[in-house]
Amino acid sequence: QVQLVESGGGLVQPGGSLRLSCAASGFTSEYYAIGWFRQAPGKEREGVSCIRRSDGSTYLADSVKGRFTISRDNAKNMVYLQMNSLKPEDTAVYYCAAVINRFNIWYLWREYDCWGQGTQVTVSS
Repeated sequence: QVQLVESGGGLVQPGGSLRLSCAASGFTSEYYAIGWFRQAPGKEREGVSCIRRSDGSTYLADSVKGRFTISRDNAKNMVYLQMNSLKPEDTAVYYCAAVINRFNIWYLWREYDCWGQGTQVTVSS
């Protein structure tokens, strides 16, 4: 049974940092990529970042470039999202999701095959 489990969310002040983790398990074959998405109340689900398992190629949304970094540890089946210089507008539920085969457009949530349950990130003073 494929499972993705996020952790690391919480409450942080503006300018602070958090590291989210995504633990992947149960894949019968290697997944193609894992992405991070976020959804704030009343807003569309937004692609934040993505990393390909094979070569580590990364993708970042313009809104987080220079502040967020995605990385992976294939041996542990883990993907991380390091979030620095957090802003109140980063407040959302953050989800990790896996693409089994390949994607055409990394930031389209419909391209992803399985999802974690989400972790809340709140940036507030």
